[in-house]
Amino acid sequence: MRKTWKPVVGGVCGIVAGAIGVIAGTAISIYGGWWTMLMPHTNPWMFSNIGMLGVPLLVLGVVAIVGGIFAIRARLWGLALAGSICAVLILPAFLLGVLSVVFVAIARSEFNQAAA
Repeated sequence: MRKTWKPVVGGVCGIVAGAIGVIAGTAISIYGGWWTMLMPHTNPWMFSNIGMLGVPLLVLGVVAIVGGIFAIRARLWGLALAGSICAVLILPAFLLGVLSVVFVAIARSEFNQAAA
């Protein structure tokens, strides 16, 4: 099968979206953890779990990066598509995720599947 640019572009979009998700998730986790120290007069139980909001972004970002790597290598279409879908769920990088899904889905015939 002839290789085209589509899985590479889809993978790069997924990796960039994943990196944005990891950066945003890290920032939210750090800021949420420091919130109670920055605002000592507030109720500590009310803001103690803000840092946990960054964990889903971190997980989605890592899966998007792994899926982008597999898309660039044109291996395991299902994992590459799952990474692209995770990239869509990262709100700061929504458009990159949509582009990643489109390019990975179009290039399905170019992917090598794992041997059973």
